Amino acid sequence: MNHSTINNWVKGYVDAWRSPGTVKLASLFTNDLSYRVSPWKKPLSGLEELAAFWENSRSGPDEKFELQYEIIAVEGRTAVVMITVTYDQDEPDRWRDLWVLRFDEQGLCCSFEEWPFSPDQDDGHHI
Repeated sequence: MNHSTINNWVKGYVDAWRSPGTVKLASLFTNDLSYRVSPWKKPLSGLEELAAFWENSRSGPDEKFELQYEIIAVEGRTAVVMITVTYDQDEPDRWRDLWVLRFDEQGLCCSFEEWPFSPDQDDGHHI
């Protein structure tokens, strides 16, 4: 994996989110993937669970949002990407995420872990 392959993967992810249905997920993820929407949540397991989650989480393929990203690191088959997304109508309407992605030998994501933060999120306690 390198910056170019990760860049193409993220573009494919956004394209899949903006497309009707969930058939494009198979070109991005392994059948037995682990997908965490938060580091504290139980992971979704497999394409079937991910497809159901996507259909229930988005307004539809015409959902209005802007997404910017920066590839922070690529090491072997692991990548970290910082995502900034702004939705037209949702509350909260802005999110900053870190995605920790792990890929198999074919370049499919086998582990997706998201660290989402909203501007109004309680900062909690820090060390």
